[in-house]
Order: sequence, then C-alpha cells, then structure tokens
Amino acid sequence: MERAEKHAFVTALNAELGKTGVVVVAHYAGLSVAQMTRFRASMREAGGTVKVAKNRLVKLALQGTEIEHISDLFQGPTLIAFSDDPVAAPKAVMDFAKGNDKLVVLGGALGSTNLNPDGVKSLATMPSLDELRAKLVGMINTPATRIAQVVNAPAGQLARVFNAYAEKDKAA
Repeated sequence: MERAEKHAFVTALNAELGKTGVVVVAHYAGLSVAQMTRFRASMREAGGTVKVAKNRLVKLALQGTEIEHISDLFQGPTLIAFSDDPVAAPKAVMDFAKGNDKLVVLGGALGSTNLNPDGVKSLATMPSLDELRAKLVGMINTPATRIAQVVNAPAGQLARVFNAYAEKDKAA
C-alpha cells in the first residue's frame, strides 16, 4: 500500500468504527483462506463486517473514537469484527469460534465499555434486536387478541353468563 492508500484506508476505517455498535478483536493465526471466507460470509449474513489490517493502521483508525481504549489488544495477527447491532458480531464470532479453535477472541468494545473474552461470550448469548422486537410485538398483540376473542364470543355463551348471574341473584 502506498501512503495515500493507507491514509484513505485509515480514514474510512475510522468513520466505520466511529459509528459501529460493537467491536470484537480476535487472533486468526492458522485459519485457512477457505475458513476465513466462510467466517466473512457468516459475519456478512449476520449484518457485520470483518477486517484484517496491519495493527498500526487499525490503532491509527481507532484514534478519536470512543473505542480507542481497545488499541492494546492489537498485537500479533488480529482481525476486527464489528456491527451496528450489539449482538450480531459477538454472536457470529462465537458461533464460528466453536468450530474453529484457531480463532481466539481477545476482547472487544461495546461503546465506551471494554469487553474481555467472557464479556463477548455473554453478549453473544443475548437475543438480537430483531428477536427482542418480535417478543415486544407479541406481548403488545396478546391483550388485543384476548379482547377480540371476548367480543366475538357466540351469543349463546353470553346468554349462559347472563343466566348464571340471574340465577345467582334469585338465590340471594
């Protein structure tokens, strides 16, 4: 890479990292090209991005962002995985790491919060934003469904209820 290309790369990566939700840093030494291609595809499917770059360039790109505190993780052959969804990147990394012991999670960042490997692991077990939205819609929709069932009850059921109240009043 020439100097101008490096500057453009650092600027672009800085812009991406500045607006991302979560960043995961991992060692990838020993992964084959085919494995890296599968990893990149699974990350893309989850809505994230994987970048492999020189540590010096990544450290320069981190300057001025709220995740600058993770720059000490960049030693050796490292990659960064990031996404806007705070669960997508950790989940994709941890799923891939289960089958490949050569991908070692070093840590990461969720906003200004520093994550150790256990923090990344626990973030990966949380439901994604889409799953949470679906649960919320289901919770909101349930009372409306119940009201609709009561309103649409057959007249015979209502008559039985009224008759039961009438019998109760006669007995009292």
